[in-house]
Amino acid sequence: MSRIGRKPIIVPENVTVRLLQNNVVEVKGPKGIIKKAFHPEVKINLVKGVLTVERNSESPFYKAIHGTTRALISNMVVGVSDGFTKKLLINEKTYKAAVNGKSIELSLGYSHSIVLEIPEGLTVQVEGQSIVVSGFDKELVGAFSQELRHLRKVDPYKAKGIIYEGERIRRKAGKTVATGAK
Repeated sequence: MSRIGRKPIIVPENVTVRLLQNNVVEVKGPKGIIKKAFHPEVKINLVKGVLTVERNSESPFYKAIHGTTRALISNMVVGVSDGFTKKLLINEKTYKAAVNGKSIELSLGYSHSIVLEIPEGLTVQVEGQSIVVSGFDKELVGAFSQELRHLRKVDPYKAKGIIYEGERIRRKAGKTVATGAK
C-alpha cells in the first residue's frame, strides 16, 4: 500500500467534509469551499472526523492515484482551515509591481506594462520588491505564482527576474576578455 495513501486525514473542528455522489468531496471551512471529483475506483471514507482513502486494485496506476487522492484531500482540508501562501521576489530595482483592485500591474522592463487579472479566491499583496500570493486552493496559488514568475524569467548572467523566496539562482560566468600580447 501507498505510505501516503494509508495515512488518515484528521479533519479540524472548524472544517466540514461532505462526501457527495460520483466520488465528489466538498470541504468547507473559514477560508472558503472547495469541491473536487476523484477517480471512481478510489473509495473515500469519513468516520468521526477522520478521512481515509482506500483503493480496489494493486495495479501501479491505482497505487499512484491512491496517494495522489489522499494528498489532494489533505491539501483541501489544510487550505480551507489555514490557507496557502507563496512569496515571489523581484530581483531588479527598476522592475515594479502594483495591485489595482482585482488586477496586478507589472512593469518588468518591457516596452509596456503587463496587467493580469487576479483569479477569484486569491489575494495578492505587493510589499516593496516582493509579491505575496495567498489563497485557500493550493493548486490555484501555485498556478498563479508560476504565471507571474514566467512573465520575466531569471537571467542566468545578471540574476534579473522574478523568483520564489528561497530559490537558488544558478549563475553563469560572463564572457571573458582575452588579455596578453602576441
